[in-house]
Amino acid sequence: MKKKFLLFFVLTVLLSGALFAQIKSGGSAWVSSKTAELKSSTGFFASKTGTINMGDEVSVLQVSGSKAEVRSVTNSNLRGWTATSNLSARRIVASGSGASASEVALAGKGFSQEVEDSYKTQGELNYDDVDKTEAITVSIDDLYNFVVDGHLNTGE
Repeated sequence: MKKKFLLFFVLTVLLSGALFAQIKSGGSAWVSSKTAELKSSTGFFASKTGTINMGDEVSVLQVSGSKAEVRSVTNSNLRGWTATSNLSARRIVASGSGASASEVALAGKGFSQEVEDSYKTQGELNYDDVDKTEAITVSIDDLYNFVVDGHLNTGE
């Protein structure tokens, strides 16, 4: 019985911490990725209105699903929509090296360069194809043309 109560208590504390750390309209947030594009709307192909950098504080104007409309605290002209995954409800202190959005996402899942190095030394894992795939780049114009030519939903 005591173990169940303790487990319930620990889960309640963890969940309450997660709930209070969410991005909310009217609050402040900090950029948690190396850079984050701001766009004119929530659509994938919306025009870019600016860029915010790791550690920048923003005011959250509104939240719509996984997107948030924000305004820079230091430059009120810098305003737009970005993914909430680019933001943290807790202050971020930018280091000299910074971190990419993918590094932040992997770290949130407990995956780091050290973990990847450990996997590499433990077996016959081959990352060559992963590296080749990650090296592929497609311009936003080519991507847009692909979506339109394929009669896909642009999400706008």
